Amino acid sequence: MSRQNLSGKFGELRAKAEGALIGYLMAGDPSPKTTPELVQALARGGADVIELGLPFSDPVADGPTIQAAGQRALAAGLDIEGYFELAEALDTEVPLVCMTYYNPVFRYGPERFVERAAKAGISGLIVPDLPVEEAAELHEHCKKHGLDLIFLVAPTTPDARVRKILEKGSGFVYLVARLGVTGARADVSNSTTELLSRVETDLPKAVGFGISTGEQAAEVRKAGADAVIVGSAFVKIIEEGTGEGKDVTERDVSERLEALARELKSGMLGTN
Repeated sequence: MSRQNLSGKFGELRAKAEGALIGYLMAGDPSPKTTPELVQALARGGADVIELGLPFSDPVADGPTIQAAGQRALAAGLDIEGYFELAEALDTEVPLVCMTYYNPVFRYGPERFVERAAKAGISGLIVPDLPVEEAAELHEHCKKHGLDLIFLVAPTTPDARVRKILEKGSGFVYLVARLGVTGARADVSNSTTELLSRVETDLPKAVGFGISTGEQAAEVRKAGADAVIVGSAFVKIIEEGTGEGKDVTERDVSERLEALARELKSGMLGTN
């Protein structure tokens, strides 16, 4: 199935004055066979982009919820090649973004990794532990194979470094809503509004880390975000449906994912 790329999707949304919902799932959590239904649930709920995590044993940017999801995926036997096969087989037109760490990319071979990702229909790559100053090789491979390389900007990122990130990044810029690791929070940090106003770019600005409700999504959209990135809130639903005597593909889990996606997307329908 042909999938949109990120520029096409954001262009389509901009024409409708809509913000994007980027939903994160850990591939292979709790098993590879369940991932396609979970992706479909987010898409049915209105997710515009799916960020598909590639599990890694030492995920330094992830909070406990997503760390646990990665451990479940690894325990279920998902490896790098299995990840690409899973992504390639997904029956969705929604753009896919791979989020992982540099160790798996390095072990697989940077150009081979990017080429394989492109073949699997992946539109972009997020590698949070790869500094922009050390990303020249991966950046060149992504340009060659048509993938967007997406960088993170934190509230503490100096202006000079922000300019480097905006020069090298494409697809969208990932704005970290608060300091620390991923995880749902009860409020939207004041630093989010400040960061949105400080980062001046034509790239779509996507805010992640801590967003879990439609109200928060609407607040971030009003502050100037083009997209919200939501992970832990979705992964928590899967975690709650996982375990002895439970089946994550049960209708109630899919329905909860779809309902949360719909709620979050509703917060992105207003203009910023």
